[in-house]
Amino acid sequence: MRIILIEDQPDLAHWLARALTASGYVVDVIGDGIDADNALKTEEYDLAILDMNLPRLSGETILQRLRARHQTLPVLVLTARGELSDKVKGLEMGADDYLVKPFELDELEARLKALLRRHQGHENAWLQCGDLRYSKQQQFFELAGKLLTLTRREHTVLEVLIRRKGQPLNRERLFNQVFTLDDNANQEAIEVYIHRLRKKLDGSNVSITTLRGLGYLLEQRDAP
Repeated sequence: MRIILIEDQPDLAHWLARALTASGYVVDVIGDGIDADNALKTEEYDLAILDMNLPRLSGETILQRLRARHQTLPVLVLTARGELSDKVKGLEMGADDYLVKPFELDELEARLKALLRRHQGHENAWLQCGDLRYSKQQQFFELAGKLLTLTRREHTVLEVLIRRKGQPLNRERLFNQVFTLDDNANQEAIEVYIHRLRKKLDGSNVSITTLRGLGYLLEQRDAP
């Protein structure tokens, strides 16, 4: 899951990004309103955490522009504005949830998970491709009924692929879902993680196929 954290307090943004990264999220941190608005136009995210008080462009304007573009991205407003009128205004402008600073990390993460569940609808709690299964709520993989041990990056790559099972995903788009804007990496890094995942899936009925000109495809192998 890729999150954009729009927060102009460096210490808070750094702490929160580290905590969310440790929980398995890919987090882009942006502290400027105009930069955040541009990122929301061009990048793909699963959820946004949005402060209201930002330089150059307010959180309210960002939210209004997001909804005016008919983007349905879930938005959690995270702000020091705790008056009831502020909460009502934020929700009426299109926020999906509203949390007041200071806050507890456990509550924030619980709200993020609830927003993601609601956004995905009441669909099956598991994603499956052959013998590979992924628990969306608990965020772990099983292969033939056994826990599949993965590094954080491997987990993210495989999660993106299983969410798009049966559909090719090009390297650039996969890279953007796995690495943040601040990561010191290039698209060739994806090849490394694909290679590692293929080794871990070896011997199963699941494979990652490279389709020339189209990208990577997670699919179930036909029985021999």
